[in-house]
Amino acid sequence: MLGRGLWRLLFAALLALTASRASAQDVAIPPPPERWVTDRASLLSPEARRQLDAKLESYERQTGHQVVVWIGDTIGSAPLDDFAVRTFKAWQIGRKGKDDGLLLLVLAKDRKMAIEVGYGLEPQVPDATASRIINDVIAPKLREGDADAALDAGVSAILASIEGKPFTPSSSTPGREAEKHRPSTGQLIGFGVLALIFLVLFITNPSLAMSLLFVMASGRGNGRGGGGFGGGGGFGGGGGRSGGGGSRGSW
Repeated sequence: MLGRGLWRLLFAALLALTASRASAQDVAIPPPPERWVTDRASLLSPEARRQLDAKLESYERQTGHQVVVWIGDTIGSAPLDDFAVRTFKAWQIGRKGKDDGLLLLVLAKDRKMAIEVGYGLEPQVPDATASRIINDVIAPKLREGDADAALDAGVSAILASIEGKPFTPSSSTPGREAEKHRPSTGQLIGFGVLALIFLVLFITNPSLAMSLLFVMASGRGNGRGGGGFGGGGGFGGGGGRSGGGGSRGSW
């Protein structure tokens, strides 16, 4: 009975994984933006959007690095991680052969955001830095209702990181963000159950266990690609390879 229960748990985990990937594929990728800042949710004031767009346009012309901000409403129940990777690839952000692009996604209704980093900028903006920018710079100001300041500060921190300069996080209660992102007891139990499932499966059927691990790992690697960025408004592009680098967060 114990073995049958474990197999049922494994089947449920596989079913959830399949459903998650399917729901992500059901979410249509928006058409490539024509400017550096797109605000479909009217989160920013017109003047803040214009200034931010001009700032990123000037930065790309000076350095060649393409940083894009896209603000929408919602992607429903689709995983943000997969949506960010697929969007980055579809828009082919960054220069061909350099992949030096970065995408900041903000979903106003979902209250979620993501930073997707091209391979060429990962040394300058590693996952830990992207996480700090989201959690310590952007999120606090969004919680205060000041979207203009949040995006301006976030973009400034991103550009500073690319240039190897320090940035100053927003003030927040010590330990607040760490506590927020600490796994819950239920999550720890869930991880333990899944680890036990994989251990039993690896002992009884190693080939199936390795195949499952490969499928799960490939979910973060589907952002590799190339080509030309076909958007208007003076956009160049040709990159699009990110591999899931960056960070996700909420407010």
